[in-house]
Amino acid sequence: MKKIKLTALERSWILYDIGNSAFILLVSTLIPIYFNALATTGGLNESLYLSYWGYAGSAATLLVAVIGPICGTLADHRGFKKPIFMACMLLGVLGCAAMGVTAGWLAFLVVFVLAKVGYSSSLVFYDAMLPEVTTDERMDTVSSMGYAYGYIGSVIPFILCLLLVLFGDKIGIGAGTAMVVSFLITAVWWFVCTQPLLKRYRQTAFVEHGGNPVSSTFRRLRDTFREVRQQKHIFLYLLAFFFFIDGVYTIIDMATAYGTALGLDTTGLLLALLVTQIVAFPSALIFGRLSQKYASKTLIPVCIAAYIGIAVFAFFLKSQWQFWVLAVVVGMFQGGVQALSRSHFAKIIPQEKSGEYFGLFDICGKGASFLGTMIVSVGSQLTGSANVGVGSIAILFVIGFVLFSISTRTEETKRV
Repeated sequence: MKKIKLTALERSWILYDIGNSAFILLVSTLIPIYFNALATTGGLNESLYLSYWGYAGSAATLLVAVIGPICGTLADHRGFKKPIFMACMLLGVLGCAAMGVTAGWLAFLVVFVLAKVGYSSSLVFYDAMLPEVTTDERMDTVSSMGYAYGYIGSVIPFILCLLLVLFGDKIGIGAGTAMVVSFLITAVWWFVCTQPLLKRYRQTAFVEHGGNPVSSTFRRLRDTFREVRQQKHIFLYLLAFFFFIDGVYTIIDMATAYGTALGLDTTGLLLALLVTQIVAFPSALIFGRLSQKYASKTLIPVCIAAYIGIAVFAFFLKSQWQFWVLAVVVGMFQGGVQALSRSHFAKIIPQEKSGEYFGLFDICGKGASFLGTMIVSVGSQLTGSANVGVGSIAILFVIGFVLFSISTRTEETKRV
């Protein structure tokens, strides 16, 4: 397993992962705690706080599920991908900065949904750039390095934010002001890390549109849905991805809210999730190196099986040390399953249609995570126990494991 030297374009592509990961780390750590404070002030109890936070996440992902494939298909036209990517990135960056100046928990949730839509939509085009940024042989490794450096790079602004929130009062900065500055730090970091990609990326895979690009987009999107149904191995993979990655994103999005609802120490939760990012860095790189020896169709099931165990363990979670164990184990497999799923899909689709295919990919990924968050939210609200909702997402991983196995066998049969 030899070490590869990255090109300038590959480095710029990875740098965007470092930028946007700072936002999603804030979403997974400080933002739920900040929202909890707003919700408490607004008179919401712990169960309702977790439910409304889950509903906001579901609303954002459903919006992306609707607009992702349309924008992705439009972006496959010559010269469209970079401008639409930039617009989505700016929506996320400005939304992140604006979250610090909202008044009340409801207004905060509305701005959060807009920022999350911008973030998730930008990833449709970012992921679709992968086949243009690197080669098939380097794809698994470059994808893994994107997640790996995203994890460790996002820790830099997060530590600054964490220090402000935890110790700002010692230098005369109140908790509210510390969060406002944290949102601004994260937004600026995200924006600056995007600039090299905007400078170097050129769309090389595209389709020519005849006439109106909007009508052409909907026509091609209809044709793509038909093609996917005919390409059984792609259809089954997307279906499998829908289930197992739904569970992965639910754990990422709900981890801090889950620990807070269980009454665990806030500082301990934040430090544990910081450990997740640190552990995820070498783990994602290891999976990238392993992908040079083992096929992604072999490594992905290993990650899914590990997540089945994680979900079952979460069902019985009660104390702080158990949350730390969970954080470490999640870090070991989180980057691997995300990176390999992305590169595996990029290798089985036509490059010139990467935008529209990754639009569908996003429906089955971030756009599908409404199911997991809804399971957690409804389970918590109906039973009054967060453990019931979180533990029940194990079934998503089981279904995903079975469907992925069927999809790989179907692909092998097609090749024969």
